Amino acid sequence: MIGMRMSGAVLAVGMAVAVIAGTPTPQHPADRVAVAAVTWQEPPEETVTVLLEQALPNVPGKTFTSAIVDFPPGSRAVPHRHGQAFVYAYVLDGTVRSQIEGQPVQTYHAGQNWVEEPGAHHVLTENTSSTEPAKLLVVFISNTGDPIRVPD
Repeated sequence: MIGMRMSGAVLAVGMAVAVIAGTPTPQHPADRVAVAAVTWQEPPEETVTVLLEQALPNVPGKTFTSAIVDFPPGSRAVPHRHGQAFVYAYVLDGTVRSQIEGQPVQTYHAGQNWVEEPGAHHVLTENTSSTEPAKLLVVFISNTGDPIRVPD
């Protein structure tokens, strides 16, 4: 069976069923094999809820931002950067798989944490469970006025 992935499109499934080693195509409608159609859906993305955004009074030009990042079951973030922000992430619930470009894939469970250096390219962030949500607390120290996430 040959399939083609097209986001939001319908995949034609079962073409190989009609073309099996020289089997002729049935001429009577009742003898034909029905072709199934399956809708392809991209995995859901995470949602980011900013809790606090505050200019640092003793560090001119820098802002502290904290956020909760919710990952529904089976979700993943698109590759992204956090500009020149220093990032601290703490897993509140579930299990998250993460990878910074040039580093190995890491798996983090509730209670574990990691940091990302300014300019890091976050190529993978995903909830490892297809049935349970995952949640992060993320803290950014960024240049005032910079967005906290920049998609590729």
